[in-house]
Amino acid sequence: MEKINAVITGVGGYIPDYVLTNEELSRMVDTNDEWIMTRIGVKERRILNEEGLGTSYLARKAAKQLMQKTDSDPESIDCVIVATTTPDYHFPSTASILCDKLGLKNAYAFDLQAACSGFLYAMETAASMIQSGRHKKVIIVGADKMSSMVNYSDRATCPIFGDGAAACMVEATTEDYGIIDSILRTDGKGLPFLHMKAGGSVCPPSYFTIDNKMHYLYQEGRTVFKYAVSSMSDVTEQMAKKHGLNKDNIDWIVPHQANLRIIDAVASRLEVPLSKVMVNIQRYGNTSAGTLPLCLWDYEKQLKKGDNLIFTAFGAGFTWGASYVKWGYDGDKI
Repeated sequence: MEKINAVITGVGGYIPDYVLTNEELSRMVDTNDEWIMTRIGVKERRILNEEGLGTSYLARKAAKQLMQKTDSDPESIDCVIVATTTPDYHFPSTASILCDKLGLKNAYAFDLQAACSGFLYAMETAASMIQSGRHKKVIIVGADKMSSMVNYSDRATCPIFGDGAAACMVEATTEDYGIIDSILRTDGKGLPFLHMKAGGSVCPPSYFTIDNKMHYLYQEGRTVFKYAVSSMSDVTEQMAKKHGLNKDNIDWIVPHQANLRIIDAVASRLEVPLSKVMVNIQRYGNTSAGTLPLCLWDYEKQLKKGDNLIFTAFGAGFTWGASYVKWGYDGDKI
C-alpha cells in the first residue's frame, strides 16, 4: 500500500478594508511611528470595524476564496478546522458557522485553540487525519479578530495586533510532498504573562470585571519576547537538523508575525537571509492564528513545487513549535 501524505493544495485569504496606521494610533494613545517600528516592526494593521461582524466573517471570506481557487465541490470537504482565539461565541464553534455559510453538507467541524500557534497545531491535526486514510480533503483556517480584545488605551499592546484570516486546503497524495513533520510543545508556564483575565469560567463577566477592563488582552512583553525568541529559534534549529536542512536547502522560513526582532533572531540562528523569510508584519501586525497562512497567501506566487518550508510560531500558554513542509505546487500557476 502506498504511503499517504497530506499536501497543501491551495491558499485563500482575507484582510479587512480599514487600515489603522501608526499615525492614527498615535492620536489614540501615547505612541509614535518610530517607537512602534523600532520595537515591533508594524507600520499598519487591518481592523474589522463593521458592527456585528466577527471572526467567522473573516474565515468565511478566506475559505470561500480558497474553494474557488481550488475548484472544490462543497460536498467533497470532509472536515473544517478553525484555529482561533477570538471565536464569534463561546458556543457554537466558529467552524460550525463556517460550514453553514459555505454550504458544506458532508463535513464535521471544530475550533482549535492554541493562541498564536493555532495554525501549526491545525496543520498537524489535518495531516494526521489525511494520513489515517479516513479523510481526503480538510480545510484549515487561521482567523482572529484581535481588535475585539485589544485595549486601545494600552500603548504596550495596542500597536501589535490586527485582524485577518487565511485558509488552506489539505488533501491526500501519494507524491513525496506535503506536511512532513512537526515538533509541537506546550508547557503551561505562560499563564501569568499572557492571558485575558476575565470572561472564562474562573472569572465570569460582571460589572467589576468590565469596570476594571479585565476583558482585554494582558501581556508582559519582555517576558513573552524572551521566551518567544529562545523557543522559536531552538525548535526551528531542531527541525532543520532532524531533516538535514540548512541555509542552502531551506527555501523559506514562515515565522509567526509577532515582532520583527523575533523573526530576525530565528533567521539568524539558521543563518538564512531575510530574502528567504516570509514577512508581512509591517502591513498586518500580529493576527495571531492568521499570521502563518496569511504569509502563504501573500507569498504563494513565489512558491515552487518541492520548496522546503519551515514554519514556526509561539503563543500564549505557552505554546510553540515548528513544522517542515515540502511545498506541493507552483504558486505562479494558480
